[in-house]
Amino acid sequence: MTLGKNLTVSMILGLLTLIPLAYAALPDIEAAVMNKDYAQARDLASKIIKDSNDPAQRTEAQYYYGLAQLRLGQYSQARSAFQSVMDTHPAHDVYDKAALSLIEGFYMEGLYTDALDTAKQLLKKSPYSSFLSLIYFKIAGADLKLMRWEDANKYLNKIINEFPKSPEVQVAKQLLEEKQYFAVQVGAFLDKGRALSLIDDLKGNGQYAYVVETTASDGQKYYRVRVGQMSSLESAEDLKKRLDKLGYPTLIYP
Repeated sequence: MTLGKNLTVSMILGLLTLIPLAYAALPDIEAAVMNKDYAQARDLASKIIKDSNDPAQRTEAQYYYGLAQLRLGQYSQARSAFQSVMDTHPAHDVYDKAALSLIEGFYMEGLYTDALDTAKQLLKKSPYSSFLSLIYFKIAGADLKLMRWEDANKYLNKIINEFPKSPEVQVAKQLLEEKQYFAVQVGAFLDKGRALSLIDDLKGNGQYAYVVETTASDGQKYYRVRVGQMSSLESAEDLKKRLDKLGYPTLIYP
């Protein structure tokens, strides 16, 4: 009797241990993403996608899987994951988040026309999205890369006029204030001295560099070190490759 009772208790405890595994994993994935442990986030998400019987939970895990792959530079896998989320026809906010991440994936891979087309499709589908300011910003960003300056300015102004308290408004203002050319950014510092030191280093490598001072929404000043003033994206990409070979962290601006 005692042995049977102990076995029953053991079986119940074992079942209770198994039941919450999938449910407990979503907060674990979020924590892994917050800690920038994207490999762990990907693996946890894969487990839920495989094991969970809850469609909504699998959809959310699919989104995090795509986000992890995006951060790991696996753009094709990330895009497939985001598209899978969108194909399930989830709630509006979930769909919009997946679509915005899909746009980011195109953007990070340099597929700016695809990014722009997807952003405009999202705007048409979700004209009252809770992420509308960010959708405008994605459209403007792709337009800038495609040298569609007037179209970009239109959406940047929409952000400023319609969403004056949005996270995107400060960057939108800065983009409108700057001249219409491409540059390669190689650093952003709170300390101006560090920015000037990097400029000296770049000049020693034969690169013309300069500081652009910007102010964040919290009033904090940043000193951004950039190289070049080019009229085409192709020229900026060539410069970026040269600076990459010299070991500098690079980002094409805007």
